[in-house]
Parts: sequence; C-alpha cells; structure tokens
Amino acid sequence: MAVTHLKRGKPSEERSQDDRKVRETVETILADIEQRGDAAVRELSEKFDRYSPPAFRLTPGEIEALMARVSTRDMEDIRFAQAQVRNFAQAQRNSMTDIEIETLPGVILGHKNIPVQSVGCYVPGGKFPMVASAHMSVLTAAVAGVPRIAAATPPFKGEPNPAVIAAMHLGGAHEIYVMGGIQAVGALAIGTETIAPVDMLVGPGNAYVAEAKRQLYGRVGIDLFAGPTETMVIADDTVDGEICATDLLGQAEHGYNSPAVLVTNSRRLAEDTLAEIDRLLALLPTADTATKSWADYGEVILCDSHEEMLAVANDIASEHVQVMTDRDDWYLANMHSYGALFLGARTNVANGDKVIGTNHTLPTHKAGRYTGGLWVGKFLKTHSYQRITTDEAAAMIGAYGSRLCLLEGFVGHAEQCNVRVRRYGHKNVPYGEAAE
Repeated sequence: MAVTHLKRGKPSEERSQDDRKVRETVETILADIEQRGDAAVRELSEKFDRYSPPAFRLTPGEIEALMARVSTRDMEDIRFAQAQVRNFAQAQRNSMTDIEIETLPGVILGHKNIPVQSVGCYVPGGKFPMVASAHMSVLTAAVAGVPRIAAATPPFKGEPNPAVIAAMHLGGAHEIYVMGGIQAVGALAIGTETIAPVDMLVGPGNAYVAEAKRQLYGRVGIDLFAGPTETMVIADDTVDGEICATDLLGQAEHGYNSPAVLVTNSRRLAEDTLAEIDRLLALLPTADTATKSWADYGEVILCDSHEEMLAVANDIASEHVQVMTDRDDWYLANMHSYGALFLGARTNVANGDKVIGTNHTLPTHKAGRYTGGLWVGKFLKTHSYQRITTDEAAAMIGAYGSRLCLLEGFVGHAEQCNVRVRRYGHKNVPYGEAAE
C-alpha cells in the first residue's frame, strides 16, 4: 500500500502522556465527590468555573426567566432543530418493537424494550454553549420514554446560558443543574446529599468528562466514550482545497486536541488544502484553538487509490467522515468503522452537529469499530421473557434441559427440569427419561 503522510500530528507517545495526566486527575476528583458530596462539588465549581450559586439546580422560575431572555428567532431555530431530531428519533423508536412468538407448541418467548429509568445528560458549554447537545441527549431520552432526565451544563461567562437552558427544558429535562466537567458527571453518577444518582450518563465533553465517564462505567451505564471531536475528509479531485480546508477547520475549532484528517488520492488537492488551511487560519475568529489543534492533531494522507483510502479510513475509524468523491455510495456500502457519514459536497458535519436530525454524540478513539453513536435505542434495554403454557411442553423441554444440565455436571439445575417432568409429564414422556 503506497500511503504517504504529507502531514502528521503529535506522536502517540505524547498523546499517551496527556491521557495519563487526565486519568490521575479524574480519579482524585471522583474520590473526593464520593467522600464529601455537595461540599466537594461546590469547591470544584468555584475552582474550575468560578461559580457558586445558592443551589446548582435551577428552579422552574429561574428556567422561565432564562428562557425569556432568548430571542424569538433563536427560540424558533431551537424548536426547528428539535423537531428534526425528534422526528428521526421517533422513527428509530418505531422501528424497535416488542415481540412475542410461539417457538414450539406451548413455548412462548418474547422481549420488551424498557426505558432506562434515570439518565444524566451532560451538555458541554464552558467554552462554547453547546445548545445542540441538549437536543441530542435530553430530547432523545424523552422520545425513548425515560421517566427521569437530569441535565447538567457548566455556566457560560459566569451564569447559566439561556439558550442551552431553553433547549434542555424544551427537550424534556425534569431536573436542570448548572454544573460543569468532572463534578457534574461525578455528582450525577455517584449522587450527593441533594442529587439522586442516575442509572446512565450520556453526552459529549472534553477529555476530563470522557475519562470520568470511563471510570464511572459499571457503577452507571454510559452511551459511549465521546472524547475530543474527530473529523476526516475523504476526497478526490471532484472537489477543491477550499471546501476540504473549511470542513477540516470547522471541526478543529472544537478544542486544542481535535484530530482532523484529510485522506485523498490527489496530490494537487492535498497541497491546495494545506495552502487553504494556512489562508483560513489567518481569518478564522477561533484560530487560536484551530491552529493548535491542526498543528498537533492534523494529518494529510495521500493514497494511490480509492481502495487504499477506504482501508485507511476504516483503520482510523474517525467520529465524523465527510465523503466527497465520484463514488460516495461505494464508500457508504463499504465503510464499516466510523461515527457518522456525511455524503457529498452538499452535506457537511456542521449540519449533523446542529440541525439535520441525526444524533451528534458519536464514538471517538476508534470506538466506531464496535459501537455506533447515541440514539434512541441507547436509552432502551431489551429484556427477554419466557412462558410455557402446556403440560406437554413443560415435560418435553424439561427432559431436554435435564440432560443438557447433567452434560455440564449441574445436578441442581437438572433437578429444576426434572421436577417439571415429574409434575407435568404424561405417559408418553416417562418420568425417568429426563435424568437418563
């Protein structure tokens, strides 16, 4: 495979050192929350967010007052975006049906899709108020029928962000907390004197939030490991450097450690894109962040063929994959490891992030190899049940079950089956047959 890196990011050893520091910090803070509860949360909020309100949970009156500060146009836009997300989430929910079938005469098997009973939705917002993240987590949980939705977001410039609070409330949050980072997800998962623990944590965040979710997994469920934003552009010479550079930097502005990768089979496009990135970084208001992110985590990978581009893309398994080629449907058919695909030059990741209707909480750090993104199904647990309705079925299944239990040496298990054979068996199923 003739793959050439025209630009590489920070070496993996340096990235591992960064991860180690984050891991240790998170471990210490979660232990403090577990030990000291609300007092620890307040100290952490004062330290990291310079925010210490009388109570972190907003009252209905405070929510109303904040929503009143959102302009009519902004509120209309929020409602429009939520309608798109709700429509798609509802269509997904409708595709998940409870089933019950009779697999043998008198043997009934089924499953039910039951909502998780309480969910903590984290909505990032310390640096940029992530209004859209409220739609993706809170609203999707509401469509799934979750009976208790607790949402948390950090203060923005020293106070709750009105638009984020409006999106949380309109999305269906039952409790809204103005808390950020590790202290928010830690308090929701562990519980404090004033916050009841949840069963599941969802939502994106920075490296500290992602690591906190990882360490809390098992105590609570999580949606996925959603770390720093990743984007990949797969492009050939059907597009130009300006659109590729725009799509790369549009995601690199998320944070200082947001990987952005161009995979192409056109050297001309690769070089034009690098030049366009330099030009755009001189104009972009978020250039401080995007420049560092591109310097440390940006890559340009030149391949000989579409087959090589596909192999590289599946190996990297990026969160967002923007495909702009002469064979977009071929990539749709053959890509197997990614967060979400954005097909064609008319489509872009920002639409997926904010408004088009698919969920923007997606797998990072190669997790696209084994999971998709957040969706209504993540809030539902599929539980099976069994019922035997006839004596004949009880005796017949019991006979098979007994023999298979004894095959493994489980005598007590076998007796569970045998007692049914003895009680429900008829003359055509001798009592002793089960244990033979």
